[in-house]
Amino acid sequence: AVELLDQVGIPDPAERAEEYPHEFSGGMRQRAMIAQALAGEPDVLIADEPTTALDVTIQAQILELLRELQREEDMSVVLITHDLGVIARMCNRVGVMYAGQIVERGTLADVFDDPVHPYTQGLLGSIPDIEDPAPRLQPIEGNVPSLVDAEMGERCYFADRCPKAMESCLRPIEMRDADAGSAEHEARCVLTDAEYRPEEALPEDYFDGGRSGSSA
Repeated sequence: AVELLDQVGIPDPAERAEEYPHEFSGGMRQRAMIAQALAGEPDVLIADEPTTALDVTIQAQILELLRELQREEDMSVVLITHDLGVIARMCNRVGVMYAGQIVERGTLADVFDDPVHPYTQGLLGSIPDIEDPAPRLQPIEGNVPSLVDAEMGERCYFADRCPKAMESCLRPIEMRDADAGSAEHEARCVLTDAEYRPEEALPEDYFDGGRSGSSA
């Protein structure tokens, strides 16, 4: 335990090994959790929101620690985070999840430079422009759906919030190869390999009880 605490950069590891969690700072607790994960000598380390509730300086230290451990231990790191800045700094490949499903995946350049799925486009579009901060933010309209609704299994999960929802979105959609980007680029969207067709667009009130007119 002392060796592992020392490996993750905790000062005075022998003394700290005898202390309780409440005696550690937030950054030290995060390091201790990483040390605990390393005890099993994993080939893959899953880091779930490793920078949450940490100040910017400590965040940078934790991310650098993960990078060093990945290099020293020759292991893969699966990073789960909502922080797009962390993703841009740390990741080689990216998977975007919505309502429990992977909706797009590929290299970092694929997802950030050539996003295909409207949800991915919405996420990236909601980032403030540093060079032009005046415009209003562009949020993704609507709310995350309830997965217990029976109709959820019959359509794209994002269809009720998608500005380009079409009739073809009302059936389950598998991952498809994207035309843009690398060979690894895939998205769970009919627009991955097809053009948006306004004549097939769903009525704006389709998911608000207006289904009776959806065939018009």
